[in-house]
Amino acid sequence: MALHLYDTATRSVRPFEPIVPGEVSLYHCGATVQAAPHIGHLRGAAIVYDVLRRWLEYSGYRVTQVRNVTDIDDKILAKAADAGVPWWAWAAQNERAFTAAYELLGCLAPTVEPRATGHIPQIHALIGELIDAGKAYAAAGDVYFDVRADPRYGFLSGQKIDEMNQGETEGQGKKDPADFTLWKAAKPGEPSWGSPWGPGRPGWHIECSAMARTYLGDAFDIHGGGLDLVFPHHENEAAQSEGAGLEFARYWMHSFWVTMGGEKMSKSLGNTLSVEAITERVRPIELRYYLVSVHYRSVIEYSPGALDDAAKAFRRIEAFLDRAVELLPAAHPRGAHPGSADPSSAVASTADPRSAAPSSAGFSGGTPNAESAGASAEARAETRDVEPGRPQTHRQVPPAFAAAMDDDLSVPRALAVVHDTVRAGNSALDAGDFEAARASAEAVRAMLGVLGLDPAAAPWRAGAEGAADSGQTRALTDAVEALVTALLQQRQQARAAKDFAAADAIRDQLTAAGIVVKDGPQGSTWSVTSQRGPGQQDPNEQPAGQPNVGQQGVTEQRADQSTADRPDTEQRSSRRDYDTGQPNTSQSDADHQDASQQGAK
Repeated sequence: MALHLYDTATRSVRPFEPIVPGEVSLYHCGATVQAAPHIGHLRGAAIVYDVLRRWLEYSGYRVTQVRNVTDIDDKILAKAADAGVPWWAWAAQNERAFTAAYELLGCLAPTVEPRATGHIPQIHALIGELIDAGKAYAAAGDVYFDVRADPRYGFLSGQKIDEMNQGETEGQGKKDPADFTLWKAAKPGEPSWGSPWGPGRPGWHIECSAMARTYLGDAFDIHGGGLDLVFPHHENEAAQSEGAGLEFARYWMHSFWVTMGGEKMSKSLGNTLSVEAITERVRPIELRYYLVSVHYRSVIEYSPGALDDAAKAFRRIEAFLDRAVELLPAAHPRGAHPGSADPSSAVASTADPRSAAPSSAGFSGGTPNAESAGASAEARAETRDVEPGRPQTHRQVPPAFAAAMDDDLSVPRALAVVHDTVRAGNSALDAGDFEAARASAEAVRAMLGVLGLDPAAAPWRAGAEGAADSGQTRALTDAVEALVTALLQQRQQARAAKDFAAADAIRDQLTAAGIVVKDGPQGSTWSVTSQRGPGQQDPNEQPAGQPNVGQQGVTEQRADQSTADRPDTEQRSSRRDYDTGQPNTSQSDADHQDASQQGAK
């Protein structure tokens, strides 16, 4: 099945056929930098289109991705004035916040990220063409687009002109309330640029038309953005671009909102959640999983419970990969040998061209590496075993996963395939079928790489090349490692002396500090959980009397236990957009003592 995408303009799922075979041109609206981003912004402005790009590139296409920055706008000016800072400083501050959030959630850097203020000459040229074509008119220093001069106006949103509200204030000389502004005459105290119609600044909609044309030409493949941009923004973009004789976008994609209490997440409503706040509850990679786990044309109704369920589902995937790293080297996996210094090479995958060799520390989704996230498309294309610009066959991901992604990016179905493969891999490990387990692990990493969720690949992999690692950070890491190692040695001594209460106390002390201990046939390993603020309860902490829960969000597996037929005791998510795997059961050291005593009887 070839890729099919839902096109807002035709209100149908259409086969995707690029203008240039093997190449894809993608423009999507990025940030209006009036304030710091919330998770609704990041879904609509970045993550959906990051997954689209990754799937296109995996399929062999060369993608040119343009994500703009609107850095001049009425709201930017108003908020900067309220804060008492220059408008350009306010815009730059919030642009940096968006960039940091994109990187934190593992989004690839776009091919280019143009700012509106850097394209004033191109804006002037496009407005001049519209005036010459009789589609726009100047009045009192402003320039307006004449919507009734466009017979197709309203095709994208389906609205009638007489029922439209552009959301603009009335201006002198505007012929029709439905007309929208291309150029705004300068006002006292506001920034302005010279123009053939007098000093002023560009209107919101003309900026994107000019930037898309500059980098992608008169016609390009896909225009994307959030659902709230269909009208007036995208409707007006299409009208003014087509009015100047441009073909403009062939496909229109729109991602749905993140809501709270049934209302769109919006700063004006005061119902936003910052990335910083949420990543105190879950790791960035888990937040990304949450945001991609629902189909992009479905609303995400945010709730802490749904977020926690998504994090647990992702941890089940990680638990399998960690278990594969632990067990597969003992079977002398293909490409490895006894005593290999890098056990995770047993499940290394080349599916994601951004993947470097996995860390020997296992799989841990931490803070991404901005530099590796911004690797060039050209460098990535060179790592492919495929002719550049020519779609490849899906050799590395399961056919069911590929079919789901080709069906309008059906990520929920694709994640179901991931979880099915995880279950099959765990069963293979239980049965000692290490070839099948390795194949499952490689397939899981290939699928996660497409979704930007491979925990063993850049930018998530701890120690990825180019990651910021100051001497102070390294010293702190070494100190933590030394302390944890000492405690684990004390725990092992307590266990050898059958002082299981003391061993449990050490384990609980480490868990309270955010350190997860995992016991296996080759000894104990440890990893760090998501960060928590001072005094903040771990969202995965269980009530007293319940089994100990570690970072994987499931009770841990003893080396002498089977994982084949365990009941799923965890609460299921109310959202059915992603599948769940089987949890690993655990015994504390005291429980192990009780079980041993019962066996002796």
